[in-house]
Amino acid sequence: MSKRVAVIGAGTSGMVAIKCCLDEGLRVTCFERSDRVGGLWAYREDRDGQGCVFKSTINNTSKEMMCYSDYPIPKEYPNFMHHSYIEKYLLSYVDHFDLKRHIQFRTEVKKVAQAADYDTTGRWQVTTKNRDSSECTTDLFDAVMICTGHHTTPHTPDFPGLKDFQGTVTHTHEYKTPYHLIDKRVVVIGLGNSGGDAAVELSRISSKVFLSTRTGAWILNRVGPQGNPFDIVITRRFMDILPDSLKNTMTKLQLQRKLDHSKYGLRPKHNPLQAHALVNDDLPNRILSGAVTVKPNVARFTKTGVEFVDGTFEDDIDCVILATGYTFSYPFVDCPSFQVVKNEVSLYKYVFPTDLKHPTICTIGLAQPSGAIHPISELQCRWAARIFNSQARLPPRPEMEASVKKAKDDMSKRYIKSQRHTIQVDWIKYMDSIAVEIGVKPDLWKLFWSDPALALHCFFGPCLPYQYRLMGPGKWNGAKDAINTMWERVDAPLKTRLPAVQEDKSGAAIMLLWFGLAFLVIYIARLIVL
Repeated sequence: MSKRVAVIGAGTSGMVAIKCCLDEGLRVTCFERSDRVGGLWAYREDRDGQGCVFKSTINNTSKEMMCYSDYPIPKEYPNFMHHSYIEKYLLSYVDHFDLKRHIQFRTEVKKVAQAADYDTTGRWQVTTKNRDSSECTTDLFDAVMICTGHHTTPHTPDFPGLKDFQGTVTHTHEYKTPYHLIDKRVVVIGLGNSGGDAAVELSRISSKVFLSTRTGAWILNRVGPQGNPFDIVITRRFMDILPDSLKNTMTKLQLQRKLDHSKYGLRPKHNPLQAHALVNDDLPNRILSGAVTVKPNVARFTKTGVEFVDGTFEDDIDCVILATGYTFSYPFVDCPSFQVVKNEVSLYKYVFPTDLKHPTICTIGLAQPSGAIHPISELQCRWAARIFNSQARLPPRPEMEASVKKAKDDMSKRYIKSQRHTIQVDWIKYMDSIAVEIGVKPDLWKLFWSDPALALHCFFGPCLPYQYRLMGPGKWNGAKDAINTMWERVDAPLKTRLPAVQEDKSGAAIMLLWFGLAFLVIYIARLIVL
């Protein structure tokens, strides 16, 4: 009989975990605490202790980069989708692959522990609680996939005087809409994506917004060259092989050319690739119009105001919003392998423990990529499912431990020291590293001899999730067509009016020249490295 797998959480990682287990012939049961699928993307007014997006949230990654690899997002959907479109896509995915019947809703996992016969079977004992009846149930599973992500527990810094502040204090975890802050004076602390979005939204209805940041940030725009989504422009294999020093220099010049970050009080000391990206199209406009004022870090609070580290003081503050990130933990897992210290874990590729006798438990969607998480979660699930059914094997323990140590060392050298930068991964490199484990990394040299046009598209074009369905286990016959028709889906939602002026065809020639220059840069860079 096939093995039983428990999936914890029916968010973007959990639903694809169900599908990948079914693809490998495994029996699967998913436990979801709420009454809906979608996790953070299932917007709800009553959060019931769970996080979700703002009512106004638009995704920071485009639809072609964030889709599951065998289920393209409809061409009529916007390139950068409002959360309602994302939830609609996720529900469609669940219906298309008939996943809902494997989910037990309003069921909370209370404990996961090794079964009495773990040493011989690798099984786990999972205790759940029905949130309606309060009935607890314990069952045995051959494997467990933890799909709870890392946006679990809001991090609240202990600023001097914060407890005495008489205004309201809330975390972006609880923030939904800005309407209760009309004509109020607001301080937003933290310049990550949530902080930037909250400051921009509040600046349209509040009397004044102060945006406090310790380090500053480099700002990326969703709209890239020629109006294309920025991530399909920059997420390309030929660019990924450039040295980080060169990529940092090129990125910095490009971002500074678009916006003088020093003039706007945003410029950080670190390079663009040394911190998680801030994607925001509107923040510079709100600063330029005076609706948002950038301030340094908070020194202390008074009963009515905030003093910043540069000595400036803002009084009559009505509300403070903490956009200060999250900590994560696994309190329901009775296993030392899942101990989290300062937001750090010792998991092989942020998925598997290195010290267990049996590779029958893992986390999915924990890594924080420089790109979309959905394809990463999917590839992790494909890998884990094949491990569970013995179609793939983990490396020896010393090799995995060396990999974990190297990842931590590399991260500490590259990124600024922050609890946010403990699980960072580069999108293409990480996807390739997982793909190698299960034999689905596209072999471009082999592909070049059979389909040179497709090989060139995979190398010079966007590194789309479909590339990991071209060959190997789980190959999808529609992958090639999905790659070749990408631009049709990108352009489709924009074709709402036929311009009177004909399109300038010189763009193709310019792009060809750009690729030629890129080739030259790569060649010179490789000579320097060698």
